[in-house]
Amino acid sequence: MTNVPTELFYTKDHEWIKQESDGSCIVGITHHAQDSLGDVTFVEMPTIGYNFDRGAVFGVVESVKAASDLYMPLEGEIIEINEELNDTPEKVNEDPYNAGWMIKIKPSEEICTEKLLTSENYKKEIGES
Repeated sequence: MTNVPTELFYTKDHEWIKQESDGSCIVGITHHAQDSLGDVTFVEMPTIGYNFDRGAVFGVVESVKAASDLYMPLEGEIIEINEELNDTPEKVNEDPYNAGWMIKIKPSEEICTEKLLTSENYKKEIGES
C-alpha cells in the first residue's frame, strides 16, 4: 500500500504540497509517483527566483523507466531548491516526503485547498481506497 501522509495536500499529477508556518510551501512527488517511475537518476530543477503559474512545468524527473514533467501545484516564486538531489537523486525514491523534497515556493495566491486533493481523495485517485 502506498504511503500517503494525511497532513499534506496532493495534485492529480502526483505532486504533494506542505504549507510551512511562514506561508511558504514545500513541493515534491508522491510515493506512488516515485514507485511508478522506478529508480530516479536525475532531477531537473528550476532556477530560484522564477515565477510559475499553477499547472506549469517546473522541472523534470528522470528514471530508469521514463522522464516525467513536474507541475506547479500553486502559482508562485521558487525560493529554494533541494540541491542535494543534484548528487543524490535517489533520495526521491528513499524518502519522497522528507529528504526527497524538490522545491520551496512563495505562493502568489492564497492556497485554495478546493483545487488540491486531501490524502483521502488522492488515495481514491490512485485506486487505493
